Amino acid sequence: MNSTSITENTSSIKSTITDVKQLVKVGLSLSVVFSSVAGYLLAVETVNYATLILLAVGGFLMVGASNAFNQIIEIDTDALMLRTKNRPLPTGRMSVNSALTIAILFTVLGLGILYNINAKSAFFGAISIFLYTSAYTPLKSVTPLTVFVGAIPGAIPFMLGWVAATNQFGIEAGILFMIQFFWQFPHFWSIGWLQDEEYKKAGFNMLPMNTKDTGAVKQIIFYTVIMIVVSIAPVLKVTGAFYIYPVTAIVVALLGCIMLFYAVQLYKTLHNTEARKLMLASVLYITLVQIIYVIDKFLH
Repeated sequence: MNSTSITENTSSIKSTITDVKQLVKVGLSLSVVFSSVAGYLLAVETVNYATLILLAVGGFLMVGASNAFNQIIEIDTDALMLRTKNRPLPTGRMSVNSALTIAILFTVLGLGILYNINAKSAFFGAISIFLYTSAYTPLKSVTPLTVFVGAIPGAIPFMLGWVAATNQFGIEAGILFMIQFFWQFPHFWSIGWLQDEEYKKAGFNMLPMNTKDTGAVKQIIFYTVIMIVVSIAPVLKVTGAFYIYPVTAIVVALLGCIMLFYAVQLYKTLHNTEARKLMLASVLYITLVQIIYVIDKFLH
């Protein structure tokens, strides 16, 4: 084999790996793993590293499968949008059969690994994949309520960590679910605001009432306030074994107020600049809050 064909093979392997990474959205999948790990650490007294690794790998495969199924279903609409038209499927770099093989393989492996932890973890993983692919994805072109449906699988990872650690779904797992559930509305609607023209090209209804106006921002503000309240609720010790110190609640509330500030600014200006700041603030919020909860837990 000459050096040219070796180089070609190497670049072909590299581009295939890049395409698979795009198909399963590695960055997004890793952020979900982060949430699951945080949920696990909140629940345990001593860390079982074998379980933690299984949770991380199983969670990654579960989200990767959801993303792959999503791109298979949306191959035609992805081709219409600037943000998605260079994905492996609409460009033809990857066949639908190859993508389907990856999606099914990730589903089977992911759920198998989660089942190895406990049956409840696999059950919630299966619900997450099913709702994301069979409800959220098809509803995007039908109703703005799709965001509510999508918020359910999106909120499962944080809770999944607790379930993996305890084999229990109680008030603690429920509150973790609610925190991430309500967080998703300001997060996704700020993205929906920024991508509104693109989404409309594809016929997607991603904003409340599908309009970019003060009405939509009122909803963003409303859900941001609920998110802050739910996030500090554990300070009242009404959430079972999961509680936080008052100083932690103040820090979490202040972080939430940063999001609220940008939401109010968006209400005043209706500018994309503020929507982008809100979106970035939301990513910062969910990341820091999960880290702060874990630090707080280990200070108890």
